Amino acid sequence: MQIKSAMVNTEIKLPVYSKLAQVILGLLGFFYILYIGQEIIIPLVFAVIIAILLNPVVNFLTGKGMNRVISIFLVLLLTMVLLASLMYFIGFQLSHFSDSSDQFKQKFVLLFNDIINWVSQTFNISKDKIQAWLVKAKGKGMENGTAVIGQTLTTISGVLIYTFLLPVYIFMFLFYKPLLLEFISRLFSRNKHEVVAEVLVETKMLIQNYLIGLLIEVVIVATLNATGLLIIGLDYAILIGLIGALLNMIPYIGGLVAISIPMLLALATKEPVDALWVLAVYMLV
Repeated sequence: MQIKSAMVNTEIKLPVYSKLAQVILGLLGFFYILYIGQEIIIPLVFAVIIAILLNPVVNFLTGKGMNRVISIFLVLLLTMVLLASLMYFIGFQLSHFSDSSDQFKQKFVLLFNDIINWVSQTFNISKDKIQAWLVKAKGKGMENGTAVIGQTLTTISGVLIYTFLLPVYIFMFLFYKPLLLEFISRLFSRNKHEVVAEVLVETKMLIQNYLIGLLIEVVIVATLNATGLLIIGLDYAILIGLIGALLNMIPYIGGLVAISIPMLLALATKEPVDALWVLAVYMLV
């Protein structure tokens, strides 16, 4: 009996370097799997996040006695209609913006020439050298044009795939949610079910609160941006304010791009002081 108990209590102790090697290899394998399966994993992750966001609405409708399949279908349909309306508004505004592109182009050319003159006078660089450098940079850009077009087409095809696949994934996650939760609970022993349920509930609430807060922030920032630009008198203030709010979700870089777009438009279409007013408005927001 003593021999058996000693054998049972014996544990294999690995050296530290062996454990560290196993951890490193495990991490490398995990990220390699994420890399090679990103085209499948990324849509699934987005579908899970959106499904968690829409789940309270589905639960509300099913609580009122509506069939679960019909509830999920109605919620997805309403979400797609809202997104389509937003995209239509942005496209409609962009079409009007493109109609004025010739006017903006002429003003940008004048502004660009003024910048070249300022650089030439300030740094004692001849205009010919500046023009030659710009032509060279333009030539390099044209050489990479084919690659850029290919990447753009790939991106567009990926967006179309996500557009058609995401609703299907979201529907499946919402419909099979009870089975998925049952599957997760069975991965652990019964004495851990309470802890697992608590972790799942807290994770769901965290994601829901974050996404709802993000949407509220976008609405507030878009409203404040558009209001400030309308007061300044900048053209297409609503479109630019909305784009700025969406770019604001990208940390650091998005905010800089969101500020630079209306400032450039103000420089091209209005007085330089209006660009400073735009900067002041965005900093205040």
